Amino acid sequence: MTNDPSSPAALRRSLRARRRAIPAVERDLAARRLAILADRARLLRPGRRIALYLPLPEEIDTSVLLERARRRGCRIHLPRVADTRANRMVFVDANAPLRRSSWGILEPEGAARVPTRSLEVVFMPLVGFDGDGNRMGMGKGFYDRAMSFRLRHPRSRRPLLVGLAFACQQVESLPVRQHDVPLDMLITERGIHRFPGRHPR
Repeated sequence: MTNDPSSPAALRRSLRARRRAIPAVERDLAARRLAILADRARLLRPGRRIALYLPLPEEIDTSVLLERARRRGCRIHLPRVADTRANRMVFVDANAPLRRSSWGILEPEGAARVPTRSLEVVFMPLVGFDGDGNRMGMGKGFYDRAMSFRLRHPRSRRPLLVGLAFACQQVESLPVRQHDVPLDMLITERGIHRFPGRHPR
């Protein structure tokens, strides 16, 4: 473990600590606010194929958003780790039975995989973000690998990549690596961030 306070690992630890310090009441209000904002942004259209995630305890709660998406008639999918050695994941139907993975995350089992490119909106967890739409995850690269085709086709607008975070997770700038896939949009309890050239159609 590095002691360099400017290293990505140190920044990740600092941001995770900041996120864990948010009181429960504020967490609940933020989760409800995010669901309302996502709905107002017309991301939850009937029949739309979306991907959500089931959060770790320190991440922003997605259960309110998931329930609202169901009420709107969205087709919902969840991520599942398909290869732990290569850190690869796939998306499957959210109605499948859930189990806890080796990472401690609830994920669906037994359902057929859905091609990632067939998804229309992917809501993504993150540890930190900056004003340019760069995202810092937990460091395993699951989402960057799953969405790597967006880098090969930079004009593609599908799926729309939407980060979900608390406002306190924003930093001035993040280190960007060649394989990092930027966000199209980000939602916090304070509002919606749309990034230049990455607006939804």
